[in-house]
Amino acid sequence: MARSTARTRRVSACALAVCAASAALARAAPEAPAPAGAPAGAPAKAPPLPGPPSSQLPITIDAASASVDYKTNTLEYKQVVITQGPTRVQADRAHASGLNFANSRWTFDGNVRIDTEPHGNLRADQAVVEFRDNHISRATVTGKPATFEQERPGTQQVARGRANEIVYDVTEGTVRLSSDAWLSDGQNEISGPLLVYNIKAQHVQAAAEPGTSERVHIVIAPQNAPNIKGRNEPAKPPPNPAPNPPPNPH
Repeated sequence: MARSTARTRRVSACALAVCAASAALARAAPEAPAPAGAPAGAPAKAPPLPGPPSSQLPITIDAASASVDYKTNTLEYKQVVITQGPTRVQADRAHASGLNFANSRWTFDGNVRIDTEPHGNLRADQAVVEFRDNHISRATVTGKPATFEQERPGTQQVARGRANEIVYDVTEGTVRLSSDAWLSDGQNEISGPLLVYNIKAQHVQAAAEPGTSERVHIVIAPQNAPNIKGRNEPAKPPPNPAPNPPPNPH
C-alpha cells in the first residue's frame, strides 16, 4: 500500500484550463468600436472579459496531515480546508473516494462548516459532499442539529434553518431540511417534518408524513402591530382653559 503525507495539495489542472480558455477568448473577442469623439486611428478598448465560472477556478486543499492510498484510490486528511473561489469546506477530518474532483465523494467529520455562494453557510457534525465536474454539486449534512444560514437576495434579512439532516443541492439551488426541521425568513417561522427552501425563488414548501400525527406549524409576525396598551388607555381630557385675567379697574 503506497501512502504519502503532504502539508498542502493543490489541484492546478483547473487553473491551466482557465488560462487556456481566457487566452482563447482574448483571441476570439471582436474589437469594440471607438467611442464617440475619439481621434481617428485611436485603438479601441476591448470590453472586459467575464470571470470564469466557479467550476473553472482552482481547488486548494490545506491540511495538517494527509494520507493517500493509490491502491484503493482513497485519501484521508486531518484539520482540512478545501477552497474554490468563495466556496469553502472545513472539518476536523476528511475521507475521499477519489483523487480528483471531476467525480468524487468526500466525508467530513467534526466541526464541519461549508461556506457557499452567495453568502450562505452550513454547520454540522458530519457532511457528505459530492463533487461533479470540479465543483460541489450536493452536500448532505447531519447534526443535533445541523444549521443553515443564507442571506436573502435583495434584502438585509437572513434565512436561518435547523434540522437533523439538511441537503443542499447546488444545481437546483434548494435546501431540504428533514427530521425536526425549522426555518425562519428573518421574520416568520415554519416548522415540520420536511421543509424545502428554494434560495433563488425564496419559496418554502412544507409537508408532513401521511398517516402520522405530525403537523406543519407556522408563526407569522404581525406587521406594524398597533400599540395595544396605548389603545386601551382612557382618553385624556383636554387641558382646562386658562382663566381670564380680571378686568383692570380705572
